[in-house]
Amino acid sequence: MDDQADVIVIGMGPGGEDVAGRLASAGLDVIGIDAELVGGECPYWGCVPSKMMIRAADLLAEAGRVKGMAGSATVEPDWAPVAKRIREEATDSWDDTVAVKRFEDKGGRLVRGWGRLVGPGQVAVGDQVFTARRAVVIGTGTRAWIPPIDGLSDTPYWTNRQAIEAEEVPSHLAVLGGGAIGVELAQVFSRFGSAVTVLEMGEHLVGPEEPESGALLADVFAEEGIDVRTKVTIESVRHDGGRFTIGLDDGEDVVVDQLLVAAGRRADLVALNVASIGVDPAAKALPVDDHLRVEGAGDVWAVGDITGKGAFTHVSMYQADIVVRDILGQEVVPADYRAVPKVTFTDPEIGSVGLSEQGARDKGISVRVGMADVPTSARGWIHKAGNRGFIKLVEDADRGVLVGATSAGPWGGEVLSFLVLAVHAEVPTKQLRHMIYAYPTFHRAIEVAVKDLGDE
Repeated sequence: MDDQADVIVIGMGPGGEDVAGRLASAGLDVIGIDAELVGGECPYWGCVPSKMMIRAADLLAEAGRVKGMAGSATVEPDWAPVAKRIREEATDSWDDTVAVKRFEDKGGRLVRGWGRLVGPGQVAVGDQVFTARRAVVIGTGTRAWIPPIDGLSDTPYWTNRQAIEAEEVPSHLAVLGGGAIGVELAQVFSRFGSAVTVLEMGEHLVGPEEPESGALLADVFAEEGIDVRTKVTIESVRHDGGRFTIGLDDGEDVVVDQLLVAAGRRADLVALNVASIGVDPAAKALPVDDHLRVEGAGDVWAVGDITGKGAFTHVSMYQADIVVRDILGQEVVPADYRAVPKVTFTDPEIGSVGLSEQGARDKGISVRVGMADVPTSARGWIHKAGNRGFIKLVEDADRGVLVGATSAGPWGGEVLSFLVLAVHAEVPTKQLRHMIYAYPTFHRAIEVAVKDLGDE
């Protein structure tokens, strides 16, 4: 293979693949480098297959809510069709042939292997060094972080990947971490018959979210029989060939059949050899400007998790568009992260955008908060079974605009879209007060929360 190209893309996840494919379609000579599957975490182990699992688990829950509302229903959980669908529809059994062909048909060249920077415009894969004439784009993402707990590394624990690939449901599952991945998978496996214990070191579940979101999920999980333990410290993990023994700092042992480690994700800047382009390898993320150029590194751009701007596919795709336009010399609207939306796809869903109440206060913003209880809304009353949630608005009282919001409840992620627009466009709360909200919808609860902010 020719060792020179116009652009070299290291990491062919959602953002990297989009950048590489679009630049190749624009006529540039592009080399894409990845040791794993083209498309990255999202289509094979992340967003898509996990939501298939969640959809199946939610169907079981909905069937259980028929009684007293629409007759009766008897459901027997069966994991086999879930595992089959993931293999056939989401991942094609973890084969990226279609994705590779899609890239190569656009004129791109794929190199299999771990790419590492070896100097300005130079990327090595094994012993071969490739040189970029125009740009290097880094999209190597993050990997599951494994805490340095005594004995843990010597056990056959799961990360999200093994959980997604599971062909059987464990009888007793412990989930180390109560973040988005942990709570989503905990609820899925519980609904398919696992006894589930969630071990979270922080004060509440889904720590980056509002405390009310964590409290809501804890209540729902308790009702569903999921054992949630917060503010715990794990001292050790052992495996005897059949079961895990998790030693807590209070002296208690939690014994389970399987352990899922969902303690967060981290970038590996050392393996990427970012020191060769003047970046501190001890940094948590690559420092990028509002055009996604790596600061002080010349013609190097970055997209996705490795930028530290949000570990979401939609962020990487948003950034990819900016990078493509910048490299092609087109007009660029600078990156703006004030209204990054995120959704935890539990039941109920937890959607949020912008700053939390505490986050806004920490920035010195004069905060006003508005709340609405979804179950007391007309749509909530109609929905009845499975109806839990709230709307929380965080307003900059001095400017009269929302800087953050949470939509928790049935289809909370869909209701969130209205709030994302309000935060992003800085729609005055005065204007939100005088809008017409469709009745009876879940989003109508936003009107109640706006009014709860107080008078104009």
